[in-house]
Amino acid sequence: MPVVPVRKFPPSVNPNRASLILRSDKKWANGTILHYYFFDKSTDGEQVFFNDGTSTFVSWSGTEDEKNVVRKAFETWKKVGIGLEFKEVDNRDEAEIRIGFMKGDGAWSYVGRDILSIGRNKRTMNFGWDLTRSGEIDTALHEIGHTLGFPHEHQNPNAGIVWDEEAVINELAKPPNNWSRETTIHNIIRKIDPDSVQGSNWDPDSIMHYPFGPGLIISPEEFQDGILPKPGLSARDKAWVKNFYAPLKKTDYTALKPFESIPLEIEEGQQRNFTITPGATRKYDIRTFGISDTVMVLFEDVHGELRYRTGDDDSGEDYNASFRIKLYKGRKYVLRIRLYYRDRAGETAVMIW
Repeated sequence: MPVVPVRKFPPSVNPNRASLILRSDKKWANGTILHYYFFDKSTDGEQVFFNDGTSTFVSWSGTEDEKNVVRKAFETWKKVGIGLEFKEVDNRDEAEIRIGFMKGDGAWSYVGRDILSIGRNKRTMNFGWDLTRSGEIDTALHEIGHTLGFPHEHQNPNAGIVWDEEAVINELAKPPNNWSRETTIHNIIRKIDPDSVQGSNWDPDSIMHYPFGPGLIISPEEFQDGILPKPGLSARDKAWVKNFYAPLKKTDYTALKPFESIPLEIEEGQQRNFTITPGATRKYDIRTFGISDTVMVLFEDVHGELRYRTGDDDSGEDYNASFRIKLYKGRKYVLRIRLYYRDRAGETAVMIW
């Protein structure tokens, strides 16, 4: 995972509120269509410089067979039965996920909504070795798992793993990773924030868990000979991805009409979905109310596909999520609100006017 600054909260945000925000803040609004793009131009790549002063251009493009492995991995996540959709596009400007195959650069991805801050001509995911080899679909599943908002499972503080740190650093310095000491500490040895962990148990078979050979783990003793997660998504992987991205049905949607306040009536981490059918073309205000932290996202139905229009995330701030936007009579819109935190049950609502 690329290094991203750890989120800091002001002193006014109490620890319980902060932990609830961290549990969900990298997750997508359920029902989002995530568009992915494979870099394919001859100019897509970068100049790599060597210690002897020479350099060479390394492409970000992959083969069609490698792309098919990634496509199959997206299908595998979708077949779990989640509310997210995945769609391949041939224009990088339409893609949230931009995938490269730069050899020697390792396999990595930014986590969840962090990809939204990455420039349109930059990769959000990379595969640095041949994905057509047997078993490499698990590499693609792992990196897509990061994009869905899931961290490394071997960095779960509940695992209780004690590393032989120098052995791990020396092992990961070898090909195909070729990692620096700092990268290995960030991706392996560092324990992630307990508040960002999914549940209280460690899953050594998770697709988000790296395999490790013998001689790298001091304890637990039973793993001194290594950890080899079972291939594919574990039962817990499937349960947790459906927890955040449950399949959506027509009955999950409520019509949001002007000047009608609708209580959210959901728990932290859950989501409400609303349809909006404007009776007039004009600017509308949409806002949440109550002492709460939410992310609120508006989509427009364009020929049967929901396209992002605007959104707001008020988590950790002293204001409510809101935006003012022009809506058009005869068009259909979908509003999604995920609740991070609420101060009192039944006192968080949404309104359009």
